[in-house]
Amino acid sequence: MSVKRLLCVSNEGNAGVHAACGELRGWDVCTVDSFQAARKVLAQQHYAVGLLLDGNGTLEHDDTERFLQQHHHIRWIGVFGSELLHRPQLRQAIATHLCDFHTRPVDMVRLHHSLGHAHGMAMLTKGTPPHKRQAGARHIDGQSVAIRRLRAHIDKIAAVDAPVLISGESGSGKELAAQEIHAQSPRAGGPFIAINCAAIPPSLIHSELFGYERGAFTGAVKEKQGLIEAASGGSIFLDEIGDLPLDLQASLLRFLQERTIYRVGGTRTIAVDARVITATHVDLPKAVAAGRFREDLYYRLSVFPIRVPPLRERKDDLPLLTDLIFDKYSDEKSPQLKGISKQAIRAMAQHDWPGNIRELINRMRRAMVLAENRLIMPEDLELAPQEDAIILRDGLDNSRGSAERTAIWNSLAKCGNNISQAARELGVSRMTLYRLMAKHSIAP
Repeated sequence: MSVKRLLCVSNEGNAGVHAACGELRGWDVCTVDSFQAARKVLAQQHYAVGLLLDGNGTLEHDDTERFLQQHHHIRWIGVFGSELLHRPQLRQAIATHLCDFHTRPVDMVRLHHSLGHAHGMAMLTKGTPPHKRQAGARHIDGQSVAIRRLRAHIDKIAAVDAPVLISGESGSGKELAAQEIHAQSPRAGGPFIAINCAAIPPSLIHSELFGYERGAFTGAVKEKQGLIEAASGGSIFLDEIGDLPLDLQASLLRFLQERTIYRVGGTRTIAVDARVITATHVDLPKAVAAGRFREDLYYRLSVFPIRVPPLRERKDDLPLLTDLIFDKYSDEKSPQLKGISKQAIRAMAQHDWPGNIRELINRMRRAMVLAENRLIMPEDLELAPQEDAIILRDGLDNSRGSAERTAIWNSLAKCGNNISQAARELGVSRMTLYRLMAKHSIAP
């Protein structure tokens, strides 16, 4: 019989555990005397089941409440003196945080049954423990095809010390991709400096990026190092590079070409060894054509262009992402909330997520505070239930199918029924095109 692991929190020590529960055969018991000690243990090791020996009503304390909220993924069983159960606050805490409880003297047969049942239920929902998932986690979470492709691309370009241009919709995680590139590169030990070009007034962005010398302007009482200079030895991430003023674009181009900068009011060049990673949600080639972005700077920045997929293209990651968000913000959730319902996951899969990951985080955090049930429901996320979504989806599917069929017909006609050429024009593989032709009953 395999040994099961149990974390016991008791202010009575090992002797108190034996006195209250006797010998817990088949269990590898780790006993700690405080929640502070329990936190240290849980930071190093995962436990699916926990036992609380509460002789004086500590379950009513705020620090206990916070601890149990932070470690809600553990199935807790409590042991109390029967005289404590008349306290309303304790009764509410038991109902909210524990999966079972016992009163002293403990019925050992029933306690073993409760522990075994809790362990069995934990194994049914077993996943990667949160502390392990975070310890070895990369900055970009997900296992969808789109995310695996993005990570493979990042792994290839991270080691090459050249500029990277990241494109993607607002809220899709462009800064996370930049952090991943930095973390996988030889510069990982150096600084990672991020700046949003759209968030700084044009009158200040030059001095913020390049720094200034003492006396360069009114108020410059001492010299200041710029953000590019501060990133020396590491990487600088310029988000929303498309909003950079044209005069600053010329200065940035000079830095990329010569690896030196001039501070505002300075006369000497300063050598800076920093990798430049940029990101934008706008179409830079169109901005170049409109004269809003320098063409030479665009080609300098886009040595390695990558695209971060929007959330609607990686909906297979929704269950994982919602679990990660739930764990990260568990301190904010309502006490009775235990997880996310299947109905909510289905409703999320029907939503197009125009705000991407940022929208998902906002909806989840709001739902975790306002939900009144044990599980988050679609209405808590302010999403339509699946039944309503299906009606809308059916109409959209018909429209998409018609457009898909027309595009395939036109491409085949244009390419003289050459499958390979038509597939390239449509941006899909030959096998995918054959599958789509079969779906729409189009003969080769």
